[in-house]
Amino acid sequence: QVQLVESGGGLVQPGGSLRLSCAASGSMFRFNTMGWYRQAPGKERELVARITSAGGTNYADSVKGRFTISRDNAKNTVFLQMNSLKPEDTAVYLCNYGDYAKMYWGQGTQVTVSS
Repeated sequence: QVQLVESGGGLVQPGGSLRLSCAASGSMFRFNTMGWYRQAPGKERELVARITSAGGTNYADSVKGRFTISRDNAKNTVFLQMNSLKPEDTAVYLCNYGDYAKMYWGQGTQVTVSS
């Protein structure tokens, strides 16, 4: 199993920034992908950004240019730097781990963008 522990959510005003962290532990395969998804009330879960163990990234169109995903492989941690936040970014953000055999989800951290 793989355990994922997220941190860094909270309340921020429009235009502000937050940084999310997700620390992974357990039976991780060397080649994997970690990422962030989000789910707002009444909406489907959607990909925000993901990064492979080799550093390849992809982003949802709605966050390109505002969010940056990165990872520290030595610490099995992935980060999501969120800038220029908008009210429509409000959601529960969930960390995800996947490799050739399995996929795991974190518990989620709430991000609320409101004045």
